[in-house]
Amino acid sequence: MHQNYARVIGICLLLAFFSLKAVSMEGYSIVPYPQSVVYKTGTLTLGKSVKVTYPKQLRSEVGFLKEYLSDEFGVKVKLLSSKEKGDILLNLDPQQTKLKENGYTLDVSADGIKLTAASANGIFNGIQTLRQIIIRCENTLTVQQGTITDYPAFSWRAFMLDEGRHFKGKQEVKRVLDQMALLKMNVFHWHLTDDQGWRIEIKKYPRLTEIGGYRDSTEIKHFGSNEYDGLPHSGYYTQKDIKEIIAYATRRHIQVIPEIEMPGHASAAIAAYPWLGVTNKQIKVPCKFGVQYDIFNVTDPKVLRFFEEVIDEVIALFPAPIIHIGGDEVRPNHWNESPEVKAYMAKHNLKSPAELQVFFTNNISNLLATKGKRMMGWNEITGDRLHDYQNKDEGEMKQKLSKNTIVQFWQGAPGLITSTIKSGYEVVNSYHSSTYLDYASITLSKAYAFNPIPKELPAELQGKVLGLGCQMWSEFVPTAENMNTKVYPRLAAYAECGWTVNENKNYDRFLKCLSPILDRWKKAGIEIGKL
Repeated sequence: MHQNYARVIGICLLLAFFSLKAVSMEGYSIVPYPQSVVYKTGTLTLGKSVKVTYPKQLRSEVGFLKEYLSDEFGVKVKLLSSKEKGDILLNLDPQQTKLKENGYTLDVSADGIKLTAASANGIFNGIQTLRQIIIRCENTLTVQQGTITDYPAFSWRAFMLDEGRHFKGKQEVKRVLDQMALLKMNVFHWHLTDDQGWRIEIKKYPRLTEIGGYRDSTEIKHFGSNEYDGLPHSGYYTQKDIKEIIAYATRRHIQVIPEIEMPGHASAAIAAYPWLGVTNKQIKVPCKFGVQYDIFNVTDPKVLRFFEEVIDEVIALFPAPIIHIGGDEVRPNHWNESPEVKAYMAKHNLKSPAELQVFFTNNISNLLATKGKRMMGWNEITGDRLHDYQNKDEGEMKQKLSKNTIVQFWQGAPGLITSTIKSGYEVVNSYHSSTYLDYASITLSKAYAFNPIPKELPAELQGKVLGLGCQMWSEFVPTAENMNTKVYPRLAAYAECGWTVNENKNYDRFLKCLSPILDRWKKAGIEIGKL
C-alpha cells in the first residue's frame, strides 16, 4: 500500500471520533500542483447522490464531471439549473481573468464546493483538480476544506506522439488524451508523416497511404543495427478517424497540432509519388531508421502545388490555428547534386541549401497565412546549421525566417534559444536531452527538473517562451505497452513543469502527490515505467 494512502486512511479513522484540525500544506495530492492552496479546518462529506448547479454554457464540462463522479466514485449526480442550489456549483465569472487565461478558483467549505473560472477551459481544469482531492474512506467521500487558486505557468503544455515510425491507432490516442486532460496538458502534437510512414489520408493523393503507409520490415534493437524483424508494418488514419479524434480532444480542451514533414523526412511520400523527389527515382518506404533517401524537390512547381493541396486537406480537418511543418534534418546532398535545383538557387540568389530551405519555408508560411494559419517547425527552419552533414562555412544567412513562425527547439547549443528569442521569435522548448521520452537517460527527477525558460534569458523576454513539449519518438517503440512504460510516469513530471511556476515546484511533494495518480493508471491497465 502506498504511504500516501496509508496516511489518508488513518485520517479517515480519526474522523469517526474527532473533528479534523488544521492540516499541513501536504493535505491535497494534486498533479500538477496548484499555484496557491489555503487550507481550512474540517472536511466536507459528499453523499451517494450529489446535486450540481451549472450554467447552460458548461453543458459539456458538467457532463465530464458527472461521468467522473459516477465512474470513479460511484456517485449519482443530479444536474440543476443555475438558479437552484447544489452541493457543487460551477460558476462562470469574467472577473476571473485576473488569474490568467484558463485559471480557476476551487473553494471547499462546509456549505459545498464552488468552482469559478472565466472560461469553460478554466472550469474543466478545476474539475481535474476536484477529481484528485476527493478521498474515499470506505463508503464515505470526503474533501478537505480549503481554497485553491490556480492557473497555468505556460500556455503551451504539449505531448508529441510520433506515428510515422510506428502506428498506434485511435484507441491508444484517445487513452493518451484522457491522461493529458487529467494532467491539464493542452496540446497534442501529432507527428503524422516521416520517412518510414505516411499516416494521414489525403484524398487527392491516395497513394500516400496506400504505398507510403506500408513498409515490409522494420529495423530493430538500435540505430544502425542493420537487423530487421521481417514483419510488415502498416496503418493510417482516415479523415473520418481524424475528425473523431479531434472532436474527442476538443471536448477535453486539448488542441491538436498536425505535423506534416517538409522538405526532409520525405521518403514515404516519394515512394508513393517519385516525382516529388529530386532524383525522380522509384524508392521503397525505408525499413531502416534515421534520415533516408531522397528529399522533396522544392523548386518544382508541381511539387509546390502538391504541398498546397495537401495543406488544404489538412486545414479542412484541423481547426487549430497552427500547422507544424517539421523542417528538421534536411540532408542537402540531393539538392547540391541537382542542376535543376542549382539553377533555381541562382535565379533567386540563394547561396546555400540552408538559404533554399528558409526561402521555401517562408513560402509555406505565406501560404498558411493566406489560409488563416500560423507555421511552426523544428529549429533548423531558422537556417542554423546544426548537423555534421551540413556545410557550416557557407557564410552569413541572407534569408531570414518569417517572424510569425513558432520555433520549436530540439537541437543545437542551448544559447540558440536565447538568440532566436532576441531575434523576435516565439519558441517552444523541447530540448532533446531533457524532453525526449525515448531516452532512457531521462529519469523522472531529470524530467521534473526541466525549466522551459533558459537561465540566461532576460526577464523581459521570458514571455516569448510559450512553454514546452515532451516527445514520444517511436522508432524502437513498436507497441502501446512499450510506449506506455516510457510515457508514464514522466508525463506527469512534464505536466507539472508546464503548469506549476518554477518556484512552486517541489520534487519530494510531487512524488507523494504522484502516488494516487499511479494507482489510477494501474487500475486503468496502463503500463508504468520506472520512477
